[in-house]
Amino acid sequence: MILNLDDFEIAARRRLPRPLFGYIAGAAETASAYADNRAVFSEMRLIPNVLRGVEGRTITRPLFDRLYDAPFGIAPMGISSLMALDGDVVLARAAKDAGIPFILSGSSLTPLERVLESNPDAWFQAYLPGEEDRIRALVQRVEQAGYKTLVLTADTAVLANRENNLRAGFSTPLRITPRLIFDFALKPRWVFGTFLRSLVERGIPHFENSFAERGVPIVSKNVVRDFGRKDHLNWEHVRLIRDIWKGRLVLKGLLAHTDVARARKHGCDGVILSNHGGRQLDFAISGVRALKAARGEAGAMMLGVDGGIRRGTDILKAVALGADFVFVGRPMLYAAAVGGQSMVEQAIQILKKELNQDLGLVGLRGLDEVGETILDR
Repeated sequence: MILNLDDFEIAARRRLPRPLFGYIAGAAETASAYADNRAVFSEMRLIPNVLRGVEGRTITRPLFDRLYDAPFGIAPMGISSLMALDGDVVLARAAKDAGIPFILSGSSLTPLERVLESNPDAWFQAYLPGEEDRIRALVQRVEQAGYKTLVLTADTAVLANRENNLRAGFSTPLRITPRLIFDFALKPRWVFGTFLRSLVERGIPHFENSFAERGVPIVSKNVVRDFGRKDHLNWEHVRLIRDIWKGRLVLKGLLAHTDVARARKHGCDGVILSNHGGRQLDFAISGVRALKAARGEAGAMMLGVDGGIRRGTDILKAVALGADFVFVGRPMLYAAAVGGQSMVEQAIQILKKELNQDLGLVGLRGLDEVGETILDR
C-alpha cells in the first residue's frame, strides 16, 4: 500500500535491478550530505494557530509568468528513461497535467525536443563545460526547440566519489558484465516491461542532450562518456550564457549566499539551492540550511530549493524559511519506475493533499501567510 512518498522507494527497490536502484538511492562517500537533507527538517517544529477559519485555503503559487497549482516541481534526474518506460516523457506529462513545473535533465536519454512536445512549459537543465563553442551550440539548440527556462547546474565541476555506484556495478555507459546480466535477470518485469520494450520501440538509448550533438549509448563495452571541461566553467561563462540566452536563466547547485548574490548581479532570474541530493560533495550543507542567508541576497530572483522534500510539512518549513518553490526528485522517479505516469500523478496528489492539510492544521489559508513565526527551531 502506498500512502506517502517514502512508500514509492520501497516499491521501486522491488522492481528495479540492484545497480539501477543503487544509482538513484545512492550518494557520495559516507552519504552524510544526503542524510542532512532529511535531518534538517527534523530539527524544526511547527507552531499551529487555532480557530483561524481555514476554509477555502489554497496551495497555488505564482512563479515567473504563470500560476502553478502547488509550490513544488519535479527536479531534473538523469537517465530516467532507463528506470521507467519513456521516463522523461512520463514525468513531463504528469507535471503538465498536475499544473507544476518540470525540469528535464541534461543527462536524459530522450531528445529535449520530444519532451517539450509533451510539456510545452518544461524547463531544460544543462551540464555545460567551460567551452564557449559547446555552450553556444547547446544554448542555440535549446532556444530553437522552444524552451523558455534554462537551468544551469553549477556544482558538477569535478566528478563525485560515488563509491556506492561502483559497489552496485553501475556506470555510464553501462558495462555488460556477468554480474550486471545476473542483476538484470532477477528483475524480469523491468527487463521485459522497460528495457527490452525501449529497445524494440526506440533502439538503444543514447545521452541525447549533454551537448548539441548526440552523445554515447547507455550500454557499451568500451565507449567513454564525454564530460568536457567542466572544471573550467566559471562566472564568465555565466555572463556569456546570460548574453546569448534570451529566456529565463536559473542557476542550480548554489549553497553559499555570496554565490546567490553573484547570480543576481549576473542577471539570473532564479537560483535553486541544492547539494545535488547529497551526490556531489559529502558533508555539504543542505539547501534548506542555506535558505535564510540566501533569502537576504536573492532580491527579486526566484529562490528555489531541493533535497529531502518528502512531506507537506517539509514544504511548509522551506517556504517559512524563504523558499519560493521546492523541487522533488527521487520519489517522482521511483513512482515512474513503479507504475508510469499514473503513479507519478499519484505521488504529486499525495504531496498536494498533505500540504493542503498541513496548511490548515497550522492555521493558515494561503502560502503567502507562511513565515518564520510558524517555526520553532
